[in-house]
Amino acid sequence: MTKATKLLNALPPPQRGRLMELGREVSFPEDTRIFEAGGRADRFWVIRSGSVSLTQQVTSIQRVTVASLGSGDLLGWSWLFPPYEWDFGAEAFSPVRAYEFEAQPVLRLCEEDPALGLTLMRIVAEILAYRLETTRNKLMEQYAMRRTR
Repeated sequence: MTKATKLLNALPPPQRGRLMELGREVSFPEDTRIFEAGGRADRFWVIRSGSVSLTQQVTSIQRVTVASLGSGDLLGWSWLFPPYEWDFGAEAFSPVRAYEFEAQPVLRLCEEDPALGLTLMRIVAEILAYRLETTRNKLMEQYAMRRTR
C-alpha cells in the first residue's frame, strides 16, 4: 500500500452523488476538539480543507498524535462498528472545513443500494488498512529508535 485513499474520489460519480445528498458543510476553528475517545460515534466527516490530528490519551495529562489528516481524508470510522464509540480523539490542527454525514441515513442508503454499500465498505476498509500499516510503521520506527539509545 503506497498512498492514502480519498473516500469521495474513490466512489464512482453516481454513488458519490447519492452520498453527497446526505452531507452538509461544517467548519471547526483551530484547536477545536471534534470528538473524544469513548464518545458516541454517530457521524463521520470528509475533510475539505485544513488539518485534523487523531490523538490517543496515554496518561491523564498526555495526549499523543497518532495520525494527521488533511484534504480529502475520512475522519471517523467508529460509526460502522459496535459499540459505536470513538477509538481516538480528534482535534482541528488548523481551521477545518468538512462535509459531515450522519451515520443512520448513510447506513440506510447502503441498505437501499447494496452496490453503494459494498463499494463504501471496501473503500473504508482500504483506508483502515492503510492507516493500520502507517501506524505499525511508526511504532516500528519508535521501537528501533529506543533500541539504538
